Amino acid sequence: MSTDEQVHEALAQAMAGERLRIVASLIRTTRDWDLAEDAVADAAERALLTWPRDGVPRNPAAWLTTTATRRALDVIRRAGTERTKVAELAAQPDVDQQGGDQPMDTGVLTDDRLRLVFTCCHPALSMEARVALTLKVVAGLSTEQVARMFLVPEATMSQRLLRAKKRIANAGIPYRVPQAADLPDRLDGVLAVVYLVFTQGYAGGAAPELAEEAIRLGRLLRDLIPDEDEVTALLALMLAQHARRDARLVDGELVTLEHQDRSRWDRTAVDEAVALTMPPGRVPGPYRLQAELALTHLRAADAADTDWRRIVRLYERLLDLQPSPVVALNRAVAVGMAEGPAAGLLLLDDLAAHPALQGLHLLPAARADLLARAGRNDEAMAELHRAMALAPTDEERRQLAKRGTELS
Repeated sequence: MSTDEQVHEALAQAMAGERLRIVASLIRTTRDWDLAEDAVADAAERALLTWPRDGVPRNPAAWLTTTATRRALDVIRRAGTERTKVAELAAQPDVDQQGGDQPMDTGVLTDDRLRLVFTCCHPALSMEARVALTLKVVAGLSTEQVARMFLVPEATMSQRLLRAKKRIANAGIPYRVPQAADLPDRLDGVLAVVYLVFTQGYAGGAAPELAEEAIRLGRLLRDLIPDEDEVTALLALMLAQHARRDARLVDGELVTLEHQDRSRWDRTAVDEAVALTMPPGRVPGPYRLQAELALTHLRAADAADTDWRRIVRLYERLLDLQPSPVVALNRAVAVGMAEGPAAGLLLLDDLAAHPALQGLHLLPAARADLLARAGRNDEAMAELHRAMALAPTDEERRQLAKRGTELS
């Protein structure tokens, strides 16, 4: 391996492991989000210039921490801003440039990472701003990458991020982990952001890299809050769903779970999801129930082996916790699979007038499937046409059209 390759590999490993720690710590001390990100980026650029000449430090992460801190200190001094910021930054322990062998104290830095996550996901920000900030600052994606995921120009996303950071400053949003009494509600908001990132990448299989970023965020949260089962459950849920990615989207076409080639499932991800079981004695939350639903499908040898009665029970428990028309719709489909299409269609009829389902393709698609299983193909075709007209993506429309071709 050449010197340049060694430098790039060492820098990539250090940035992957420590970038968030350094950024979060600098945001805490400077209260300047852009300065923190710029200082870390500048430290990485300096590493590419100096490490080929001087050699890779024994502790690359410590070298980056010191260099980024010094860069932020220089900028603040030149700007003549708050003396308290200068004093706090200057008081931080200076790490030897060659990365001495002393271990870094990561206790406060771990807290800083949590502070950053909770601040990015603060309920005072719009959901769009929370997702964008989390991807940019926590996940470390570039503004260009975030813009591409939101399907907007880079300049537009840059302005959105700027407004979100200004709102944090101007609205006095605290840079801290919530108090114990507020943690459950705030943690629910954080998990919702991470799962939204995942579903944006998973739906239609359009952006698998976004789903992978969400899984990476899920791992981070589990490292930071290992005792919260809903954090672990969300990671298990995302792994279980993402394990089917290669079988779910084949040659640009969506394949339903029933018809997927199960040999193409990522068994490593499945095994990891299964291993993230809930400790005995705990009451399952919504993400745990959804993870169990996904794993029930993955444990089946084939579609005919699926334990639909267990799936019905899980949906009933989930419906008690989250009374949602979409959950009720999924339960109706499961009932149709467990007790026969007629039973499921009766439940879908009860949901037909629900305003939250109007304009969504989910209800007619579910009706079409159960009608086809009941042998009522003409009615199923009519529902398929309704679903195709409402489907949000080309992949889903093609999947429904293929089902129509099979019926006709």
